Amino acid sequence: MMSRICYVELPASDLPATRAFYGDAFGFALTNYGPSYSCTTTGDVDFGLQGDLSEATGAPLPVIAVEDLDACFDAVKQAGGVITKPLFAFPGGRRFHFRDPSGNELAAMRAD
Repeated sequence: MMSRICYVELPASDLPATRAFYGDAFGFALTNYGPSYSCTTTGDVDFGLQGDLSEATGAPLPVIAVEDLDACFDAVKQAGGVITKPLFAFPGGRRFHFRDPSGNELAAMRAD
């Protein structure tokens, strides 16, 4: 199974200011997906800004792209990971969140 970190999601308590900061400081072009989410879409390692703090994690969220999301879900549980957000759909794919044995929260995703 080929996997790689493809995305990092950041909590953004002030989405407009944070979006402007990354555009102004680094020239990142961000696409809005509704009123509370913006992200880059280069296809390399992208990042998103989660402005809905009820959905945001407390720290940056690395996202791992996987080929078989259901098999990965089972493998994470078998390896001792703790599922923090079960499988769900989002615009562009499906994912789930988990904590590793050190307490780091990550997500695994499969694009549509």
